[in-house]
Formats: sequence, structure tokens, C-alpha cells
Amino acid sequence: MAKNKKFKETDITDYYDLKTDKVDELVAALRGEVPAGAEEVSMNISDCTGVDDPKNVTRRGVQRKFDPYKTDFLGRIPAWVKALFVKWWFAGMVCYFVMWGLSGMDSLDRAVILGAVIGLVVDVLVNPLFRFMETDRREYDAFMMFPFPFKAFWTFFANIIYYVLVIAFVMVCYAGLNELIIKISGAESVLGGVEPLLFGVITLAIDMAFIGIKDGVVGIVRKLRKKESVANV
Repeated sequence: MAKNKKFKETDITDYYDLKTDKVDELVAALRGEVPAGAEEVSMNISDCTGVDDPKNVTRRGVQRKFDPYKTDFLGRIPAWVKALFVKWWFAGMVCYFVMWGLSGMDSLDRAVILGAVIGLVVDVLVNPLFRFMETDRREYDAFMMFPFPFKAFWTFFANIIYYVLVIAFVMVCYAGLNELIIKISGAESVLGGVEPLLFGVITLAIDMAFIGIKDGVVGIVRKLRKKESVANV
């Protein structure tokens, strides 16, 4: 049985030969130019897909062209706007579906249950959604208390404990707001209850305040470590 012959680098000198002509054709096609002697490449969607779909034709009868660099509507929205909206919406949703059903409970028990539910929602839905939308720049790390690129088991409990603390501060803010309204209006009590829109805003503000403090501390620690590493060199 014949043994397989091992190839040497001297035997395959053209193995890593770069096809520069193909690269030039690709660059010219992206610029809309046609190299000399080459056939014109159609960028019509129907020609690229091979399917004659009426959606690929405008109302004026012009063929729609394929644009590989075109971004959709959500792609044009800044990451910070999407992150704040998602966090606000989920907090208001939890208030609507959970908190209104706990109106007969003690305030402490209600804060613990509500914080646990929000922590669960953040760990299971919000943070994975951020990971799905982010790019290699990881622009959504600034909106997560535990911005780990991998799914860790301990973050499930850490988010629950953290958001119980956040909801406790939210309750304190509501109590202070009611006291302020009583002093300004002169009324004996405030009859207004908790509603999702304001609850989402206050929860978002407190959450981002804690995240901002955490990011500041982490930044200071990293600078100190960097100075120590430079001094030790």
C-alpha cells in the first residue's frame, strides 16, 4: 500500500498566492465600477436572488437594488436609547402584571417579591436581549450591573438580590415623593397609587445610578492597577 506523499512548502509555491485580480473586481463592484473586459454585475434584487417578486419593484417600475451595507430602522437608533427603553419597558411591565396584584400585601413583602421578579426578568430576558443586539464593542455593558459575556449561574441570584435592593430604594422614593406632595399641597394624604410609567422611570433612574457608581469604582480600580503594573516594570 502506497504511503501518502507529504507536500513541502517548495512544492506548493502557489498555494498561498493571492488572487489580486479577484480582489480588484470585488472592490470595483462595490464602487459601482466595471473593470475592463469584465461583465457588468447586476445589483438588482431579482437578479441576485433569481426570484421575480413584485416587492422587488418600486411603484414607478424600477428594480430595487441589493445593498449589503444597508441598515434597518432599529440599527439607526443609538444603543443607549434602545437600552434605556428596554429597561424602562420591562420595569413598567412587571409593575403592571405583578405589583398591582400584590396591593393587599405588606409593603416589605411586596418589595421583596417585586424585586425578585424584576431580577428574574433581567437575568432571563433583558441581559440576553442586550447580548443579542450588541456588537464586538459590547456597547450594552454600561447598562448591566453584571456585564459578563457568558451565562453564569451565580448571576441569577445576584440579579435577584440586587433588584430587591433597587425596589427598596424605589419604595423610599415613592414615600419621599408623597411627603413632598403633602407638604406642597397641604393635604393630609396622597390618594394616588403606583402606576407603570412613573414606576419604570424611577426604577430606571435608581438602577442606572447604581450601575454608574459600580462603573466608576471599577474604572478607579483599573487605573490603580495599571499604575501599579507600570511602576513595577
